[in-house]
Amino acid sequence: MFFKPISDEVRLSQIIFNKHKKTMKLILVSILACMATILQAAGFLPGIGYFISPLATVLILLCSMFSIPLGEISYFLTIMLLFILQPTELIVFSFTTGLLGLGIGASFHLFRKGLSIMTTGAILLMLGIMSLIFIFHFPVLGSAVSVSFSFLTIGFLFAFIYSWLWVEIALIIFK
Repeated sequence: MFFKPISDEVRLSQIIFNKHKKTMKLILVSILACMATILQAAGFLPGIGYFISPLATVLILLCSMFSIPLGEISYFLTIMLLFILQPTELIVFSFTTGLLGLGIGASFHLFRKGLSIMTTGAILLMLGIMSLIFIFHFPVLGSAVSVSFSFLTIGFLFAFIYSWLWVEIALIIFK
């Protein structure tokens, strides 16, 4: 998986998707963005919400796999809908869940090898988490977690494994 080229099903799906009319594409993107908003907004539910909200990643990822511009539209549309429906989830989505989906989906267009796609997702996820922690002082990992070099190393390994999981899920969906 790491060094072999990604499956041709993804490229074939992109070609088929590009044959649809622009109206159909926009309808699909808006539906997926609405579903991503609902899933991300479920984060306010105690317990189960923390398992449901990361599923918003796959919807943004799918839009980005079809088309990078339409992936960006779905990302920003989800941000706008979260601003209206659940503003507390807006910052988490913008820098973690949505950014990961957008990055991995765009990587399917830019790279052929699985390792490059996973690494891009991991780097974007870590940059988003570090931005939240260091720039915005938002305790995305909880207030009890201290940030050190070893933590960042373990964090990147987690981000890489998490990115690998989403790449595998996306490939399963496309098959």
